[in-house]
Amino acid sequence: MTFEQFEIQLIASVVAAACAIPGVFLVLRRMAMMSDAISHAILLGIVLAFFVIPDVSSPILIIGAALSGVLTVSLVELLNKTRLVKEDASIGLVFPVLFSIGVILIARYAWNVHLDVHAVLLGELAFAPFDRLILFGSDIGPKSLYVMGAILILNLIFISLFYKELKIATFDAGLAAALGFSPGLIHYGLMSLVSVTAVGAFDAVGSILVVALMIAPPAAAYLLTDNLTKMIVISVVLGIVSSISGFWLAIYLDANIAGAMATMSGVLFVIVFLFAPERGIIAIARRRSDQRWEFAGKMIAIHLLNHEGTPDEEQESQIEHLKQNLRWKENFVKRAVNYSASSGLVLVSGSRLVLTDRGREYAKESILDD
Repeated sequence: MTFEQFEIQLIASVVAAACAIPGVFLVLRRMAMMSDAISHAILLGIVLAFFVIPDVSSPILIIGAALSGVLTVSLVELLNKTRLVKEDASIGLVFPVLFSIGVILIARYAWNVHLDVHAVLLGELAFAPFDRLILFGSDIGPKSLYVMGAILILNLIFISLFYKELKIATFDAGLAAALGFSPGLIHYGLMSLVSVTAVGAFDAVGSILVVALMIAPPAAAYLLTDNLTKMIVISVVLGIVSSISGFWLAIYLDANIAGAMATMSGVLFVIVFLFAPERGIIAIARRRSDQRWEFAGKMIAIHLLNHEGTPDEEQESQIEHLKQNLRWKENFVKRAVNYSASSGLVLVSGSRLVLTDRGREYAKESILDD
């Protein structure tokens, strides 16, 4: 592994960690579309900043883009608070307008300048190690590594200082207001953090990878735990794993690095989506199957209890009779009987079913619960 390859993985890992932290709160607040909206609306900030400092390489354009992202969030919130349109509709109304204004300004006043999102914010990760930070004549490393490192530290400080407020405002804004917190202020602070993180990461790795890292790892972490602290840690770890594994996938396939990393973040999400212990598709299907047979066992136990000690007990306890009485198919009856027997609810005596003491108590409890 060359030193440049190491630097690419390091930059991608820092970007993944920086994006995952605010991304958790975006996922919890059901605002995943906001990162995509910011990626479009920032064009207006770039254009306005260029009119002040006519240099496409100036960091002022990054600041203008960040402010434009904050403006996008503010306008979305203003529309959303009217309750006349839903949140996703608010996002869909705001960012096309701001993006269109930026396009109009370019077409009218900067048509001869290569000034668009690609000029400043759609970075190429493979070239990030070659954009060096020179300090006092010394090369101290890739510029994007220090920018994203600073943003990561900023994110950690913000989350550490306002963890309790963010947690309460995210899960219960009404309670936060009652306790004296300002949910609106906390929200705008978080969205400003999202905007700054997105803009800084766009310059390093490109918008597609940023959106992927800001949403996929937090969404996967949400399926693995309900603990917010663990969710943030798991999200960061999954983001870093996506970055490193995606890099080596790109090397193996000789493909685009950012695209491979975004792909791996999606692959990890699909794996978690399928195999998460509690919320995965397979776990849910298994739980539903268990509930189905548990209900069938309960019905058999109640049926036998209701006819226990009656003149028709002999007939009603016949396995074949369950098909007619409960209107179950033959294969379903066999599986239900096997489940009840393996659970210790009944004993199979020839063609008859006999309640065990456990099954009798279970049936009585089920009747009382119903």
